[in-house]
Amino acid sequence: MSNSIVIASFARTPIAKFCGSLCSLSAPQLGAAAIQGALEHLGDQKNDISIREAFLGNVVSSGIGQAPARQAVKGAGLPDSTICTTINKVCASGMKATMLAAQTLQCTGTATPGYALLAGGMESMSNIPHYLPKSRTGTALGHAQLLDGVIHDGLWDVYNNQHMGMCGEKCATDYEFSRQDQDDYAVESYRRAQAALEARVFQEVMPVAVPQRRGDPVVVDTDEEPRAVKLDKLPSLKPAFDRQNGTITAANASSLNDGAAAMVLMTEQDAQNWGVEPLARIRGFGDAEQDPVNFTTTPSMAVPVALAHAGVEATDIDYHEINEAFSVVALANMKLLGLDHDRVNVFGGAVALGHPIGMSGARIIGTLIDVLREKDATLGCASICNGGGGASALVIERMK
Repeated sequence: MSNSIVIASFARTPIAKFCGSLCSLSAPQLGAAAIQGALEHLGDQKNDISIREAFLGNVVSSGIGQAPARQAVKGAGLPDSTICTTINKVCASGMKATMLAAQTLQCTGTATPGYALLAGGMESMSNIPHYLPKSRTGTALGHAQLLDGVIHDGLWDVYNNQHMGMCGEKCATDYEFSRQDQDDYAVESYRRAQAALEARVFQEVMPVAVPQRRGDPVVVDTDEEPRAVKLDKLPSLKPAFDRQNGTITAANASSLNDGAAAMVLMTEQDAQNWGVEPLARIRGFGDAEQDPVNFTTTPSMAVPVALAHAGVEATDIDYHEINEAFSVVALANMKLLGLDHDRVNVFGGAVALGHPIGMSGARIIGTLIDVLREKDATLGCASICNGGGGASALVIERMK
């Protein structure tokens, strides 16, 4: 196992509401905060470890400036020699960044020992701009329309010219999940997230100091979404996408959010050499694709690929994290994979915690580490769907 890839440290920012407490910070600034946290979690060994390369997910880079990953890495104080790559696999960006970092170490780690990689993801959905199409060539006559970049580049199914929420509605119809099923699931997601916050389970959350125009910075140290909900209002909410017959609402879907997550990867041998006690070993990973309109259920296809790569059986997995783009995503994939809800998203998911789209693929890996630690379990699988019909999945083994 000396050349296995391990997660040496993990950190994330709190997840803030859309236009909430972190809205004055760009995605790279949030990424820099998460990177600094991941390095801090290495302890006394952080000054001895050379970070050679970084893969960071970011979905909507409009208005951020060139090379968002590079900005985050330099913002965290890493040297100019650090190689940086920004990854866009829509909601799976943070997980794909982790997979690419692991593959890079697997390819070169034994030949060039003694260095580590950064992986993670970041998104400030609050700062995604509106677009003015045809502004370069001009609008000869009539009205000009602003396009919301959040919807246009983050949440729109371009293959069927519809909001991705309509794909969720198709999933609910295909697998016969009612509005009540989804509302019940959402309530449970919030209940679990609130209990996890109360128990201070998310040890990876790093406080973020937000500069103010006057006075001292405001320190944000807690996820905002779980405690902002009014659960008694759920039954009265109108459908968000199919206004007439829909079952998906703003409450049983994930919200728009800001946040970032980062982790340090290295070979197990290098961890031993540096005296680092890793959090988890990456056992395997995999991707899958299908018709874009059915992206919601692609995790059920990616998970078996990851399990096969890890050399384990489905029954070996103690806990799952399935990203809750919508409540129906978790419900459908639990049904397809034959999973008990008691073993899935036990500390709540994106419906309650929030879904900064470039961050979530990395965030659920960190949450899975929390789950395995708190439940004294060994193996876990994290999976996340992404627009275009894809999904990624990753299997980890607890080490600490």
